[in-house]
Amino acid sequence: MTGTTEQNAPVTPAAEPLVAPAGTPAGTAGNPLRDPRDRRLPRVPEPCALVVFGVTGDLSRKKLLPAMYDLAHRGLLPPDFVLLGFARRDWGDGDFESLAKKAAKQYARTSWDEEVWARLSGDIKFVPGSFDDDDAFDQLARTLGELQDSHGIKGNAAFYLSIPPALFPTVLKQMERTGMANGGEVAGGWRRVVVEKPFGHDLQSALALNKLVDDVFGASDVFRIDHYLGKETVQNLMALRFANQLFEPVWNANFVDSVQITMAEDVGIGGRAAFYDATGAARDVLQNHLFQLLALTAMEEPVEFTAEAIQVEKLKVLRAITLPHDLASYAVRGQYDQGWQAGERVPAYLAEEGIPQDSTTETYAAVQLGIDTRRWAGVPFYLRTGKRLPRRVTEIAVLFKRAPHLPFSHTDTEELGHNQLVIRVQPDEGVTLKFGSKVPGSMMEVRDVSMDFLYGEAFTESSPEAYERLILDVLIGDSTLFPRNAEVEASWRVIDPLEQFWATHPPQPYRAGEWGPKAADEMLARDGRTWRRP
Repeated sequence: MTGTTEQNAPVTPAAEPLVAPAGTPAGTAGNPLRDPRDRRLPRVPEPCALVVFGVTGDLSRKKLLPAMYDLAHRGLLPPDFVLLGFARRDWGDGDFESLAKKAAKQYARTSWDEEVWARLSGDIKFVPGSFDDDDAFDQLARTLGELQDSHGIKGNAAFYLSIPPALFPTVLKQMERTGMANGGEVAGGWRRVVVEKPFGHDLQSALALNKLVDDVFGASDVFRIDHYLGKETVQNLMALRFANQLFEPVWNANFVDSVQITMAEDVGIGGRAAFYDATGAARDVLQNHLFQLLALTAMEEPVEFTAEAIQVEKLKVLRAITLPHDLASYAVRGQYDQGWQAGERVPAYLAEEGIPQDSTTETYAAVQLGIDTRRWAGVPFYLRTGKRLPRRVTEIAVLFKRAPHLPFSHTDTEELGHNQLVIRVQPDEGVTLKFGSKVPGSMMEVRDVSMDFLYGEAFTESSPEAYERLILDVLIGDSTLFPRNAEVEASWRVIDPLEQFWATHPPQPYRAGEWGPKAADEMLARDGRTWRRP
């Protein structure tokens, strides 16, 4: 992986252990016995600050603040580090520190350690103000400047926009006005910005947002975060494909019958009524999470494992996506009705608080896509996502073609289906290989069996949360797991025609606790296929 800003440290004696001292950037020449390309040792950022806008919101409390504690607990933050919060609260540093401690204690992945928190809490600062308050942003800029001397951050700062997308332009223009977005010689270090999804609501808005953020920060300093790409199992997809000779030879249209990518949620919309009703399942999940999983599944092998090489191959896939000619048959959207889930009766979408009675927003979307490349021509990719489905699960299922000839009688193979390779992204991270095997006994009977690999059982170290990995990558400057603006725009070019078609086709109802509307099952049945039950 690339993107790290590195400085040479003094050479240490050969007798020193092969572990970089705390705060030493990855790849330094400090240890002559260490290959600078070795990624097995932890990567630690340079001295820097992380500025979080909207630091009192749900995302910050449940994900960002716990991730910062987890990174500190694992020794992956530099000694010279500052967490700087900005929000419209009449708070001081102590008030923010109390909020951060409560959030970290409640949601952190690693065990609680008062010594770790004592070190981190001394580097927590807060600046109050609203996003349209020039004085508040002037104070934020002065605070950053003062931290260069008091905390030795050397002008390095990353800005995390944990705010509604509608506020992005206001905040970005404030940072441009105050000069906080200027890195290099002006600031004495690098400046980066992290933008949360959704990246616009259609192609035109995405183009405008991309232009604005790239103009203020520069394209290479913009990190569009998709937390799914930070999950270990998603990254393992590349290792599974490109580190093993076993899979790659059959990873094509000659052997693959179809691919199913599912992201199912067993919850409703929670307190996100205003956001969700204006967005819907396709814009909220299909355009980003599922398209990124599709790109990683279908991309060609990159020439090297670098951010640029991987992004080039993903972009080729996204630009090769084709929509079905018959959208009425192969693009389905639904809206959950009342039903039973986990033994409790749950309300319909239209009965949720804050949802208009005449809303036509979809809570379920399923579509068949093609990929117009030599490798994948003729292979259907079925994508589906929905809320109030039977269970929470995200998986990629590669279904292989049946054997061209079976020497067994038909009755011997009644319970034999397609060979399948299933990559489970959540919640039980791992890989399942499904294949046919003889049933013990005197008769020849063949049925499907499964071989499972579980992350939790194969490795002693638990997988880090996605935000841990992604925040660390931002601070290091590694953009491998972050979509570039061209990927975002290519995704919208597929979603926009879908949204235009669905605008005149109301969503079909499905009961909460079921796997979506019947039309989704009929979509696959037309091709002689069925949805895999996770």
